[in-house]
Amino acid sequence: MAAATLVDHQRSRVDRRLFGMVFACFCIGQVALQAQDFKLFDRDVQIHGFASQGFVYTNDNNWLTMNTSQGSGAFTEFGVNVSTSITDRLRVGAQLYDRNLGQLGQYHPSLDWAVADYRFRGWLGFRGGKVKTTLGLYTDSQDLDFLHVFALLPQSIYPTDLRDATIAHLGGDVYGNLPLPRRLGDLSYTAYAGHRSDSIYSGYVYYLSSVGAQIKSYGGLQYGADLRWNTRLKGLLIGASRLNEDITAKGSAINPFNPGAGLVPYSEVSKADWTNQFYGEYAAGRLRIDSEYRRYWRNQSLFNNISESFADIRGWYVSGAYRICKRLQIGSYYSHYTITNVVTGAFAVFYPPATDTNLPANHDYDKVITGRVDLNKHWNMKIEGHFMNGYGSGPYPNGFYTQVNPRGFQPNTDALVLKTGINF
Repeated sequence: MAAATLVDHQRSRVDRRLFGMVFACFCIGQVALQAQDFKLFDRDVQIHGFASQGFVYTNDNNWLTMNTSQGSGAFTEFGVNVSTSITDRLRVGAQLYDRNLGQLGQYHPSLDWAVADYRFRGWLGFRGGKVKTTLGLYTDSQDLDFLHVFALLPQSIYPTDLRDATIAHLGGDVYGNLPLPRRLGDLSYTAYAGHRSDSIYSGYVYYLSSVGAQIKSYGGLQYGADLRWNTRLKGLLIGASRLNEDITAKGSAINPFNPGAGLVPYSEVSKADWTNQFYGEYAAGRLRIDSEYRRYWRNQSLFNNISESFADIRGWYVSGAYRICKRLQIGSYYSHYTITNVVTGAFAVFYPPATDTNLPANHDYDKVITGRVDLNKHWNMKIEGHFMNGYGSGPYPNGFYTQVNPRGFQPNTDALVLKTGINF
């Protein structure tokens, strides 16, 4: 125990030093940040980038795979993207992305997106490549932290530890905008199909390691659509999304019925995997109000089809943000997350039914208040308080993991999040 405490203490010191060094780099380098534009064959090429560094302290449970009960700065992300118009209708671009979030990411860079976009008319366009998935208000912009007042988007809908689950697909989209008669606004639509491929350093793969699984690949077919109505009332947007998936995980695992046999081949396959999401947004002057509801249903065949898991995950939030002046913005949200899970078959003996959402293990209710200061147009700082009841540590995790909480969970968690970011 003393050795573990010493390791945690040393890791915490390293996290603080890393946070300090990155913060100093922000302070020194932010003055010179500018988007880089240049000409190539008479076409403008634009290069943009962003980076952020966070520090998280919790009073009890460790959160987001970090050692937050001692304070952790293992919360870093950065990316750079380049785009250009080949013709007046064809645009191409790509983004490289990297992050470290506690035990996740681990500084393994990825091609976040790479797309060719051809717009035939206002009502018809096509995108192909590794395309950002359109699901709800912010899935396709959740990587752009500088666009949001919050240090962490509502985790019931946009869990940062499960970012890979919805960020992009390798495939194609058809999209467009349709004006409505009688000044009723306009409809924007997107339909897509492609292949999702999660990093092996993502949250769900990390969760599976807690039950002895070592996953080598996780992904599969996903297809869906999004429809949003820009209403006649200026600033009011209403929309709905649907996502269907056919996901497979492959790797190896310890058979709990014969642990002495070592690792054996492991797989899990979707029997049903879908998401319904509904959302609304109202923006007027300095005020912005958002709300979303998501239901995720997942029926998964486990361990080479000897068991099944039936998980029902529901989340919603209401948020508000107000810009007090040019450089100061405040915000708050309430995020509500519940999960029920029933396992049938051989593994049912290890996983009793979890159907009571009043239990802290099956929910996470998060009250949040935040403040953002824009030091200039390239550099911002955020301070945010989270007051959570429950920890929702089921088969679709919501920030709390047994590996970094070996003594179990407390029912309540208060968290302080500090975050600074630059963009150009």
